[in-house]
Amino acid sequence: MKRCFIFAAGTFYGLRERPGDPGDFIIAADGGYRVCLREKVTPHLLLGDFDSIEPPADFGHVRRLPVEKDDTDTLAAVKTGLEQGCTDFFIYGGTGGKRLDHTLANLQSLLFLRRRGARGWLYGDDFLWTVIENEALEVPRTVEWGLFSAFCLGDRAEGVDETGLQYPLENAVLTPDFPIGVSNHILKPAARISVRRGALAVGWELPPLD
Repeated sequence: MKRCFIFAAGTFYGLRERPGDPGDFIIAADGGYRVCLREKVTPHLLLGDFDSIEPPADFGHVRRLPVEKDDTDTLAAVKTGLEQGCTDFFIYGGTGGKRLDHTLANLQSLLFLRRRGARGWLYGDDFLWTVIENEALEVPRTVEWGLFSAFCLGDRAEGVDETGLQYPLENAVLTPDFPIGVSNHILKPAARISVRRGALAVGWELPPLD
């Protein structure tokens, strides 16, 4: 497992998984560099179109992206991490703020990662998101009565099972036009969600940071 840490320019809610293992690759995407400075994290690469900040003159590893491009700065960072052989991606600053469009784009980027054999973790405000496709995931209960939500990414998700939750599902079909998976609660020490065919964005509550 090789980890990639991406610091984007959205709202930063605190550092839960800190880089520091041998082989960790750290990317600051545009304004995410400010978070790196505040958290005393030195990125291996600073990239972006730099509409949020101007790259510091004394930082040697900068990749300037064109303003007119298909990739968001965060997706460009995701692709770079994949090129580096990373398999686990921890994305901070990818939610919140005024830009719901970027939050949605970053949820789609989690599916981009999953379809390339990697897994992404998108940190929000005491909430963590990932994506599963044609597979199962076990989610530990870290908050009493902790929230849990699952949404269909695509036309439909078939054969959805959810156990260990207040509202279980068995062989259900989730579609993007009816949010039946929102605002569940984890009752057991761990919940389990599986989908036979399709992709789901799965999120759950985390304990508040001190």
